[in-house]
Amino acid sequence: ALLAKAEATGYPEEAEALTAKAQELMARHSLDEALLAARTHARDTPGACRVGVDAPYETAKAILLDSVAAANRCRAVWNEAYGFSTVVGFPADLEAVELLYTSLLVQGTAAMTKAEAGQRAAGRKRTKTFRQTFLLAYAHRIGARLAEAGEHAVSEAAAQGVAARDSLLPVLAAREVAVGERAERMFPETTTTRVRGATDGEGWTHGTAAADRAHLPPRPEGPALP
Repeated sequence: ALLAKAEATGYPEEAEALTAKAQELMARHSLDEALLAARTHARDTPGACRVGVDAPYETAKAILLDSVAAANRCRAVWNEAYGFSTVVGFPADLEAVELLYTSLLVQGTAAMTKAEAGQRAAGRKRTKTFRQTFLLAYAHRIGARLAEAGEHAVSEAAAQGVAARDSLLPVLAAREVAVGERAERMFPETTTTRVRGATDGEGWTHGTAAADRAHLPPRPEGPALP
């Protein structure tokens, strides 16, 4: 509900606050799920889901999804030829990735369209390079912010006491290993792709600013490919 409101509002500050609160709630829910599974010795294992990464500007979208996945302790592997990424992680984290990625993509696309209209009004016509650079910058900056937010959520939960810290950190470490092993079994051979196309200075500036307004949490490296 918070993400839906963030997508609908015309006020950047309100969208930022709503998206930040949604990410906070999803992060705390995920941590609670992990601790509960550990305490009850539940057989909770990583799963996987496919998320569409459609043209155009699919590289930027794949990087954005990779960032959201990493912030939620998941792994994303992009299959460029078939137009989707496979995200590997625990169920609660996979749900958070799908919700957050969809919302951030909607917010980013809306911000790009608005910024592009301003560029056209000023007489510029390089809309393709502007859009591509905008989304690359957006994905890059969102990645950094998501990483910070994820680290903050873990630190806050661990700060509740020694017992909380001593139980939480080993659980998260074990889950990270489990996700990594599952991803490697599914995709024993992956590579990275070089990111090209960030050639428009105005697009980069506007894309970074849009990510700051959207606010939120990782890894702006090139996405993994099977």
